[in-house]
Amino acid sequence: MFEIKRYTSVDKREWDRYVAKARNATFLFYRDYMDYHSDRFTDHSLMFYVGSHLHSILPANIVGDTLYSHQGLTYGGLVMDINVTSSDVVTLFREMNDWLRAAGIRRVVYKPVPWVYHQHASEEDLYPLFWVCHAQVIARDLGTVIFMQKHLRWRKDRRRRLKVAHEHGIVVTRTTDFRAFWPVLEANLQDRHGVNPVHTVEEMELLYSRFPENIVQYNACKDGEVLAGLTFYLSPQVLHGQYCSSTPQGKKLGAVDAIYEKAMYEDYPDYMYLDYGRSTEGDGSVLNDGLVAQKEGFGGRAICYDTYEWTL
Repeated sequence: MFEIKRYTSVDKREWDRYVAKARNATFLFYRDYMDYHSDRFTDHSLMFYVGSHLHSILPANIVGDTLYSHQGLTYGGLVMDINVTSSDVVTLFREMNDWLRAAGIRRVVYKPVPWVYHQHASEEDLYPLFWVCHAQVIARDLGTVIFMQKHLRWRKDRRRRLKVAHEHGIVVTRTTDFRAFWPVLEANLQDRHGVNPVHTVEEMELLYSRFPENIVQYNACKDGEVLAGLTFYLSPQVLHGQYCSSTPQGKKLGAVDAIYEKAMYEDYPDYMYLDYGRSTEGDGSVLNDGLVAQKEGFGGRAICYDTYEWTL
């Protein structure tokens, strides 16, 4: 039924057109986002055709004889438009497995798009993962999501910090000044986890230049000094906190709380979900209790991000 083709750069326009109409895609799947770090990954994205019609796509890369969907993205399962059916996807996975096996690939690691990012129900891939691929869950990360329209009250300690921010005149601005925030982010990540941000400030500026409608920077300042910042990724219904950090002074003065107040209640009150991202470390087996408690203080509750694996 399916003709399976490996993506090449000549397919960019067709690929991006499909992403624009897909029901479970975000801007992370556009090639201008995926390819910014193409030097780090060997792309092995797949395009599935029925006749001349592009049926669905799979963002992916390859390492040795393992196909990943996609190591440079937080998620990256099968991307589908509204016309894709469950029967289609069962057949697709059977035929994809045969095609991958013939190409010398022996293992697949697969990260489906979390359901909060679906603009319509889009879990057709989870059924054949179990029954066709006999895939196993090899990692489960815990994230935190707010159902924005529930308007849950913030926990008492968060409301207290917000009051402190107001009393000390914390000023929150929506800005393009990533460079003012990045030293705060880098210092915090090094101090707490001994790591650097996934993106350099130059990479974030590049991505912003390509997706100015999807990447938003907030900085919280007092007397001209940046005390905290939040970098948000916007998808059609999800406000996702990509980066969040504060100086020690910013923590005392509730600078992050002031940013969330502006984003949630002033700038994006009609959004369905706010995704705070993951609160697990390493392979997902360690829950950062302090981090998840902070997110829960705003009204967030758990969502799981699973990684599947199967052999061919």
